[in-house]
Amino acid sequence: QVQLVESGGGLVQAGCSLRLSCVASGRFFNMHHVGWFRQAPGKASEFVSAISWSGEKTRYADSVQGRFTISRDNAKNTVYLEMNNLKADDTAVYVCAAVRIRVPDDVIPPSVGHEYDDWGQGTQVTVSS
Repeated sequence: QVQLVESGGGLVQAGCSLRLSCVASGRFFNMHHVGWFRQAPGKASEFVSAISWSGEKTRYADSVQGRFTISRDNAKNTVYLEMNNLKADDTAVYVCAAVRIRVPDDVIPPSVGHEYDDWGQGTQVTVSS
């Protein structure tokens, strides 16, 4: 198991950029896929982006494709989410999650929340228009 702490959220204007960080503590972080999910008030949690244990495979929700970039630095036990050209619809609590890999194949990580085991507490992102 790993413990995850998000940071970097805040209040920004539409069109601006923000970088979120997900810092993990615990063992074997380099053997975990990591995903980002978000939830706005009154709405269900939705998938945003994910990155494989190696950092070589990534995926994005259609709503953020081309605007957000996920990356990781396993030496720092950190996953980043660079968010560019933010829109009001991006306003939500952003949460990172991790799941232990079964074999060291570099597969595309899952986009479904129930596939992940360890979750952070989230960081608020508010985009004003």
